[in-house]
Amino acid sequence: MARRLRLHVPGGFYHVTLRGNHRQPVFFTEGDRGRLDDVVGEAVHRLAAQVHAYCWMTNHIHVLVQISDAPLGQLILRIASQYARMVQTRLDTTGHLFERRYHAVLVDADAYLAALVRYIHLNPVRAGLVTDPAEYPWSSHRVYMGLSQRNWVTTAFTFRMLANQPGHATARYRELMGSSEPCRWGTGELIPHRDEPQVIGSDAFVARVKSLECRAHANRRLDDLIRACSERFQVTPESLASRSRAPSLAAARAWIGHEALAGRSASICEVARRLGRSEGTLRYLMQHHAPDA
Repeated sequence: MARRLRLHVPGGFYHVTLRGNHRQPVFFTEGDRGRLDDVVGEAVHRLAAQVHAYCWMTNHIHVLVQISDAPLGQLILRIASQYARMVQTRLDTTGHLFERRYHAVLVDADAYLAALVRYIHLNPVRAGLVTDPAEYPWSSHRVYMGLSQRNWVTTAFTFRMLANQPGHATARYRELMGSSEPCRWGTGELIPHRDEPQVIGSDAFVARVKSLECRAHANRRLDDLIRACSERFQVTPESLASRSRAPSLAAARAWIGHEALAGRSASICEVARRLGRSEGTLRYLMQHHAPDA
């Protein structure tokens, strides 16, 4: 059976779990988790992502990350490959350190962010490693409590979700972590959507995700068309969206319109908006320039 395609939603919040190959440990010395800290910090900075929570367990890692335009897979591949190379070079070993496919779930942050942060931070407690998450130094719980610092961890968003006034956020967070509510995957609030197992959210959220994803696909297809048009007509993407009415640009714009319709990659309205034209203007150009122009 073919694997489901990853959902790519720019600005989306993802809970990612990355396990050691064959569930084997991924940390071997006291300093390895610090090395992963450095790798993650560099990766999220380079790809303009934000980490809202994390926990480095013995044989797997959890991270709640908000991506930008770069796909989640690009970020996770960068983290996993760079950390694996560091470990393998030091241990003089080869082979896969992590499982080939990571687990990722897109989360409705407005409704479930706090529950997910709590779930991630309580991992060491559920595993019996500590009785208080503050005793575990390899998660962002201590950052939220003000006991340590990681400049690549963002707490402000979660705190704003917990309290309108900044001074009350830490107290609300303590209450959240001290709650007696069950905190296991698949229970309480952390249940994937019945039709979309890659999503935690309501029917309305799933519908919004599909709409955003379709729009993102359309934008990527339009990007490809504009690049192809630039090469074919020897014009620049900037000139295609300029005010110039040069005949060469008119023909190029019409070509994009015809190709978008033929490949069902975007509507005339979307193409016109991307090229800085009205829909009527673009249709006029398409009428006066044959599809094979």
